[in-house]
Amino acid sequence: MKRDNLIRKLVDLVGETHVLTTEDAMSPHLVDWRGRYRGSAVCVVQPGSTAEVSAVVATCALNGVAIVPQGGNTGLCGAATPNPEGGAVVVGLARLNRIRSIDQANNTMTVEAGCLLHDIRAAAAAAQRLFPLSLAAEGSCQIGGNLSTNAGGVQVLRYGNARELTLGLEVVLPSGEVWDALRGLRKNNTGYDLKQLFIGAEGTLGIITAAVLKLFPQPRATETAWLAVASPGAAVSLLGHLQDRFGAALTACELISDVALQIVRRHLHCRAADLPASPWHLLIELSGSDDAATMREGLTSFLAAASDDGRLDNAVLAHNSEQARELWALRENIGEAERREGPSIKHDVALPISVLPEFIALAEQALGAAFPDLRSVVFGHIGDGNLHYNQSRIDAADNLAFLDARPQVNRIVHDLAHRLGGSISAEHGIGQLKRDELPRYKQPLELDLMRAIKRAIDPRGLMNPGKLL
Repeated sequence: MKRDNLIRKLVDLVGETHVLTTEDAMSPHLVDWRGRYRGSAVCVVQPGSTAEVSAVVATCALNGVAIVPQGGNTGLCGAATPNPEGGAVVVGLARLNRIRSIDQANNTMTVEAGCLLHDIRAAAAAAQRLFPLSLAAEGSCQIGGNLSTNAGGVQVLRYGNARELTLGLEVVLPSGEVWDALRGLRKNNTGYDLKQLFIGAEGTLGIITAAVLKLFPQPRATETAWLAVASPGAAVSLLGHLQDRFGAALTACELISDVALQIVRRHLHCRAADLPASPWHLLIELSGSDDAATMREGLTSFLAAASDDGRLDNAVLAHNSEQARELWALRENIGEAERREGPSIKHDVALPISVLPEFIALAEQALGAAFPDLRSVVFGHIGDGNLHYNQSRIDAADNLAFLDARPQVNRIVHDLAHRLGGSISAEHGIGQLKRDELPRYKQPLELDLMRAIKRAIDPRGLMNPGKLL
């Protein structure tokens, strides 16, 4: 079908104002958040309902046109950016932004894929419930994208990834058929758990249009503290003691190198109390059903004992919610500060928590030998073994040229993570960025199984081609 005829059919389905065809209108949808990938498209279609998504996909499938699903376009691996060839239709989901229902007795909410994560969390709070998925980009990322990448965030330690927070899905398949599995069931042992195929599939098997999400009771008390520690080994040890003492009340534990902290302070005006000088830092959060006084007393007592026996160098305890937000801003703005600092080579690795210190030490040794003027920015979710491990030159002016070394740096970091029993992608996905890396780290049988699933559900390969596989 000629481009103009296809566009006319899509306009008939969703309305002229919701089919973008000019370069200016499409431009924000054709480049990824980091600016690494820029693609082209026939048009950008913005359906307003599941029925419209179904009709758009069926029309594209009938005419052999590829489809690129796109949520908030905040992904970090280029999964939502079309290929440069320009033969695909981008399907933006921002208009599917309704919270369909909240079932307080069942502790679930049913939401459409275009809902902003921030709005979902706010709606849950208004119903005296917690939806715990929390990301730095929650003001712009959409839940459909969060599910398609199996997003993690800062509270995986207590609540799990997006995969663990999802009970049911509604999905438009590559044929245009709608699979409705919006069930709020915590037990459903009737065969394959098909929803798990689409969570983390990065839009390569279908388009998630709605989901049933788990809710939790709102914590009665929350405590936040910034801890100074001597090394990653000391941080892992302290994490263990925190878990022994507080159990599931420890909802977040973030490792931050001083290099990362200084970049934030250099580029962003994040307010926070004076923090102790230290090569490494932990940002921790406790939350639970204890009253505030009991939780604060318990944390204060723990920190004092840890300081006395040398497990902890220093600590700053947030005295109110504003101070807690200021401490969290230092962590959540690392990515934005890095972007202002200039280009860098970024890694999102997962490792057994026990080997994180070994990984950091060996990686620094290997990278330092290959690149003597290298600087690593290290931060991440130590509580679940996920490090964001990023490299640049000490002199920021050299960073653009340093990107040419990406294959060698990636090989050092990814080979080491793999050797230590880790993964080359913890929460950012594969997209375009790591697609060609997978054969080195996946067993051939794993890739064969993934391709078999892809062929079974999307035999013509029209759904988000060139991503993941």
